[in-house]
Amino acid sequence: MRRPLAAAFVAALLAAPVLAQQQEPFEPEGYRADNYRALVPATLAGARVLTTIEAEAIWRAKRGAFIDVLPRPPKPKNLPEGTVWRDAPRRNIPGSTWLPDTGYGNLPPATEDYFQRGLARASGGDKAALVVIYCLADCWMSWNAAKRALAYGYSNIAWYPDGTDGWERAKLPTEEVQPEPRPEQ
Repeated sequence: MRRPLAAAFVAALLAAPVLAQQQEPFEPEGYRADNYRALVPATLAGARVLTTIEAEAIWRAKRGAFIDVLPRPPKPKNLPEGTVWRDAPRRNIPGSTWLPDTGYGNLPPATEDYFQRGLARASGGDKAALVVIYCLADCWMSWNAAKRALAYGYSNIAWYPDGTDGWERAKLPTEEVQPEPRPEQ
């Protein structure tokens, strides 16, 4: 009887690290500043967390402004003359505003200003308007951006953690978009 109990105990000890890695992380106090494609928390203090069904209902009813914060690699500055540069296409939730690079942990002042102006345009200047922020599944960029919008005083922030990955899995429509122009463009 002791041997099976000891074997079960050893198996539980060996499985504990695997189970711990599969659990969702806790919310950090600040912004996540590295490893942006990793499991995200199930919550965001001050924001509503949406499922795909809830995000779709808001989108169909046109009750909120959708903001995509997926980063976009910039065109390299030192490309040889005549080099063709093609930006990767981005398909997102129809009607969304794409504000790339606004979900990093640390934003330069110009990017913070770009994000604040984009939020103001999308919300019609109403900090109580519903704003849905997303990126891809398991992307801390959207979590950071939603947390940052709350810090800017927006009171009706919804975070859609499954982003376009969840949207496309549900076979919902997407459209190819271009980002909102940045000040340096």
